[in-house]
Amino acid sequence: MQNGAGDAMIDCTDLWKVYGANPDKIRTVIKERLSKTEAARSHNCVVAVAGVSFAVRRGEIFCVMGLSGSGKSTVVRHLNRLIEPTAGEIRIGGRNVAAMGDRELRQLRASKIGMVFQNMALLPHRTVRDNVAFGLEVRKTKRAERFAIADTMLRQVQLDGWGNRYPAELSGGMQQRVGIARALAIDPEILLMDEPFSALDPLIRRNLQDQFLELARRPAKTTVFITHDLEEAMRLGDRIAIMRDGILVQVGTPEEIILQPADDYVASFTEGMSRLRYVTAGAIMSATSPASSGPRVRRDATLDTLVDCALTSDAPIIVEDESGGSIGSITAQILLRAIKDHK
Repeated sequence: MQNGAGDAMIDCTDLWKVYGANPDKIRTVIKERLSKTEAARSHNCVVAVAGVSFAVRRGEIFCVMGLSGSGKSTVVRHLNRLIEPTAGEIRIGGRNVAAMGDRELRQLRASKIGMVFQNMALLPHRTVRDNVAFGLEVRKTKRAERFAIADTMLRQVQLDGWGNRYPAELSGGMQQRVGIARALAIDPEILLMDEPFSALDPLIRRNLQDQFLELARRPAKTTVFITHDLEEAMRLGDRIAIMRDGILVQVGTPEEIILQPADDYVASFTEGMSRLRYVTAGAIMSATSPASSGPRVRRDATLDTLVDCALTSDAPIIVEDESGGSIGSITAQILLRAIKDHK
C-alpha cells in the first residue's frame, strides 16, 4: 500500500458512544472525557467508545484489534451508521456520514460499502447465487447481469458450481466465502469486516485469509478489519489499531506494534511472538553506501527473507526503495545482531 497519510478514505474524529438514561449525564461524561469505570460509577453510564480518532488511507487494510468489550465492533458499525454516534464525526470520502439523509445513507451502504459479519446472515430460503446477487438486486440490476456477476464472484472464492445450492448445504467456511462474495459483488470501494473468520478452524481460517488478501488487493479495497487475534491483524493489516475499554491505545504498522508497544497492555499481546516475520530490512540496514553487487531486497523484506538471501551469498544485502534505488546495506554482522535482538 503506497498511499500517503493525507489520502484518507475514512476519517473518524473524536468518536463517542455512551449509553445512559439521562442525556445531561451523558454530556457530562463526554465533556469531562471520563473513563468507562468513572462513567459507570459516577453517572451510571456505559462508555462503549471514548474519543476514538483515526484515518484509513485509500486502498489500506486497517485492522482494529482488541479483546471482547474493547469497543472494536462498535466502532466499525458506526462507519456505515448501523449505530448512531453520541458525539464525534465520521467522513467517508470527505462526506459527513452523520449529515446524510435516509436516501443518501442507503446509497452509501448499497454502492460504496460492503460489510462481512462473523455471522453471515445468509438468506436460508435463497440459493447461494441469489445470496451473492442480493446487493445487486437491491440496486435493481437486471437478473441476467447480476447472476453473471454472482457466478464470477463465486469462482473467485472457489465456489464455482455451488450457485444452485442453499446455505444449509454449505460448511461454515463455505458460507463465509459466500458472505465475502456477496460483499464484493457490488464492487464497493470500502470493505468492513467484523471478525469474519474468528469462528473457523485454523486451517480454513488461514486459507480464507489468503483468499481475502488476494481479493482485497485486486483492485485495492479500503478495508477496516475487526479481529481479536493479533497474529491475524499482523498478517493482514497495513496498520493496526489496538483498543481497550473503548479507547484507542495505539495505531501503527505491524513492525511498530511489535517493536515499539505503547504500553504494557500492547506488550502483553506481542509477548512470545517471533519478531523474525515483522522486523524489516529498512529498520536494521546501514545507511552507508551499499556495495555495487549482492542480493537485493525491498525495504519491507523481513528477517526471514534476509536470512534466505544471506544463505545464497556472502556479499552484503542491498536494500532498495520502492523505485528500485539503493538506500542501504545489511552485512552478516548486522543481520546476526538483529536476529539476536529480535528472536
